[in-house]
Amino acid sequence: MTLNYSLPDTITEILTKKRSTTDKFQELIRNGGYMPPNIDLLVDAITALSMGKNLLLKGPTGAGKTKFAETLSSLFNQPMFSVNCSVDLDAESLLGFKTLAYDGDKQVIEFVPGPVINAMTNGTLLYIDEVNMAKPETLPLINGVLDYRRTITNPFTNDMITAKEGFGVIAAINEGYIGTVPLNEALKNRFIVLDVPYIEGDQLKKLISTNTALTDEEAIDLFVKLSSDLIQAVYQGKLSEDAASVRALLDACDLSVVIPPKRAILRSIVDKLDEEREREFVKNLAETLF
Repeated sequence: MTLNYSLPDTITEILTKKRSTTDKFQELIRNGGYMPPNIDLLVDAITALSMGKNLLLKGPTGAGKTKFAETLSSLFNQPMFSVNCSVDLDAESLLGFKTLAYDGDKQVIEFVPGPVINAMTNGTLLYIDEVNMAKPETLPLINGVLDYRRTITNPFTNDMITAKEGFGVIAAINEGYIGTVPLNEALKNRFIVLDVPYIEGDQLKKLISTNTALTDEEAIDLFVKLSSDLIQAVYQGKLSEDAASVRALLDACDLSVVIPPKRAILRSIVDKLDEEREREFVKNLAETLF
């Protein structure tokens, strides 16, 4: 394997078959880190980043893509600068901006670096969230950052910037959402793509046990069943992806320690849905289970 830079011991352990019992990884999970549906997903992500590849996390909302990126950042002992994409994303949001400052009594123009240039010059990770929300003409600004060159000419200062060792890019995408656009082939080909599915079954049960205040085994099993039913309804087109968000389910588990489960589900899941038909569907599921 050709590595982009020397790896922390934790990463080496995960890649050399000790991965499932790595103390550091288990500690991350207990402290709210991402729990992959299978260990191969974690190994493949680590491998891609270790070799200097860009990583694109693709999956439904609430599946844990941002948490996955944060966990990778912790495993690599790398700070992570973030970009949240929107239709208003522009060069300044990505690269930085000029502003007036003072050098003693003298007024000067100073450049304030943005997340892309900060990550490049510090040799850290860059996370681009909802990358397909950006206007198609914006992201080509960083094509050179995303290929083998790892360079960019800062349009505000005309400086040529080359990324330091350790720089890596993780992006995330929610497909099919209003306001999103398909990634063009030139951009997509700069990434290794990982499909991040919903967490289900025993994995979800462990996640609830380690990341929420809920300890009652019977209640945890009921929330796991609720999640399974919600995910199935999403696949069948009966619900939007928001309804099956793992993040929302964990919130409901936490609230259910203090308030009744059905009300916890109402506050954490049902009331976030836009359509009355979907709200009634989830409420009926909750009534049946709880």
